[in-house]
Amino acid sequence: MPFERAALLAATFINARQLQETFIRPIVLRMGTYGVAISADVKGKGMTSYGYARVSTRDQNVSRQIDALRAFPLEEHRIFVDHYSGVHFERPNYQLLMGTMGPHDVLVVTSIDRLGRNYKEILEQWQELTKRREIDIVVLDMPLLDTRSTDRDLTGTFIADMMLQLLSYVAQVERENIRQRQAEGIAAARVRGVRLGRPPLPKPKEYWAIKELVGGGELTHAEAAMRLGVSRTTFEKWLREDR
Repeated sequence: MPFERAALLAATFINARQLQETFIRPIVLRMGTYGVAISADVKGKGMTSYGYARVSTRDQNVSRQIDALRAFPLEEHRIFVDHYSGVHFERPNYQLLMGTMGPHDVLVVTSIDRLGRNYKEILEQWQELTKRREIDIVVLDMPLLDTRSTDRDLTGTFIADMMLQLLSYVAQVERENIRQRQAEGIAAARVRGVRLGRPPLPKPKEYWAIKELVGGGELTHAEAAMRLGVSRTTFEKWLREDR
């Protein structure tokens, strides 16, 4: 099946797990029927396993990923965690992990999108790790993406690469769909007059007296905010609301 056709088919599935169970696994089993060996044997000598977890913001809970990595099992000190936000994909602990790992070590992640934000980044990281650095990868929620096979021949490598491209493509589609639904939900809420974000902070009773002191030049905005126990930005917002 040409990759373009396979990618189009992949886009119709709800998520990567459904794609794996309904499309990829039958292909692998059928190939096994025709004599293509997909061995479950793994290398166990001279290697160290490490885990990597990542969330988009510090507010997101990384516990589920860490629990899954511990159950692999991995020792706590071999699990590296990153938080990132914004347009810059800064991963200091991932870079530290890369400096720690050597050939034939194993990188364990809970899902393929922990390796990158999009299809291109995932493929680049996979190639960098498995081909150039000879690091094995285990993706916990996609058991077919496990490079530890000891008898990976040309056909087996082709199957793994095909699965990687399909699954990373679907992972990106999932993220884009989530962002689109979030944007649509925010737009619909605004049309209905729903206030988004944190609820406004109420003005304390001391605010009015301190506002008079600021107006008389006896206090700066920063001093007034400190007395009220709020940020200068919040205090100045209150002032604008009262104009």
